[in-house]
Amino acid sequence: MSEFVKFLRDTSPYINSHRGKTFVLAFSGAAVAHANFNNIIHDIALLHNLGIKLVLVHGTRPQLEDRLAEKGIKTTIEGNRRITDAAAMNCAKDAAGSVRITVEAQLSTDLAHSPMAGAGIRVTGGNMITGKPLGIHKGIDFDHTGCVRRIDRNSIQQQLDNNAIVLLSPIGYSPTGEAFNLGHEEVASQTAIALQADKLMMFTAGEGVTDGSGLKKIMSLPEAARLLQELDQSDPVHTCLSACYQAGCHGVPRAHIISHTTDGTLLSELFTREGSGTLILENSKNIIRQATIEDVGGILDLITPLEDQDILVKRSRELLETEISRFYVLIHSEGNLAACAALYPFNGDGEVNAAELACVATDPDFQNRGFASQLLQHIEKDAKSKKIEQLFVLTTQAAHWFQEQGFAASDFDKLPTEKQSLYNWQRNSRIFCKHI
Repeated sequence: MSEFVKFLRDTSPYINSHRGKTFVLAFSGAAVAHANFNNIIHDIALLHNLGIKLVLVHGTRPQLEDRLAEKGIKTTIEGNRRITDAAAMNCAKDAAGSVRITVEAQLSTDLAHSPMAGAGIRVTGGNMITGKPLGIHKGIDFDHTGCVRRIDRNSIQQQLDNNAIVLLSPIGYSPTGEAFNLGHEEVASQTAIALQADKLMMFTAGEGVTDGSGLKKIMSLPEAARLLQELDQSDPVHTCLSACYQAGCHGVPRAHIISHTTDGTLLSELFTREGSGTLILENSKNIIRQATIEDVGGILDLITPLEDQDILVKRSRELLETEISRFYVLIHSEGNLAACAALYPFNGDGEVNAAELACVATDPDFQNRGFASQLLQHIEKDAKSKKIEQLFVLTTQAAHWFQEQGFAASDFDKLPTEKQSLYNWQRNSRIFCKHI
């Protein structure tokens, strides 16, 4: 009993941490056919009852292959993607429907004296994935094989908010009424990105990612990128790791690769310190600091393309070197200068202590990761420490982003007197302010 009590107490922090979070779980058709899948369903039910919002994505490869074999249809695999002609597409639809019904049936179990007793799980789905044809690659027409074009984030979120589990099949639909055979790993990754899920969890036959020394418990995104270059694309771990890497690169903070063959791996990965698989972390060791003269070249690389598009006011290297103490930079964990911004204080007599936020720029390779928002939060904190009460910004094309960060539209006469004299009427920039 003492061990049981200790277990509950040890898991309580994880339960509190995960409650209300959104997880995307992806399992292959092989996982559905495995004897352990019933245990996975029990664990999924437990997560749901603990208040975790779940999106499930299933695969169909072995089920599809069985149907192709039954009908004597031969297909070709190119680059780990099946060329899906019309006949194979019919089999893909049949396989997806069959697997989906199997999963829904197991989630509907409500037997007394079983882990599913009283679960009352509602499962929903629909045409939430817009697909497009993969097209022709290296002269090969992939026909009805497709890729994800768009995920209907709002519909999925609405179902999650209504306490349903969302189940997605690897079929995408086009505005022209066509259906495409998709990879469930891509569907899972793109869904996690669209929802900005807290976790993406990929089930595979092995323990996770292994090397010569055994299971790798934790990997950074740079490590994952290097390993992807080494692995064969036909390796199932490559496909799972690639999905995790893409999700991590687009803002999903944690991705996991765990086994579908071992009982309890889902729970042990989520509720124990040791875990049971491989955790791929979005490398959060970014450094935000004031810029130095050594950063001038990197800042110019960021802002010059925006200056050429007339989004930012042009700054010469000489001016940038003079004003470098006004700049802040975000250095990504790989050492790249990923974002920059500048702060120009205006402290006129009798006026509110204000400062202009200027030259906000993010490297295109690091966009949509929230780096500019992180940089802004750091600058606001620093500005407060300097007794600055208000930030203002002049922008021609980023009005919506600044509004999302809490800035409100303002007027010319609300600018500090010194800034009014410097206002460029030809640019006709919009003015936004934020009290901090």
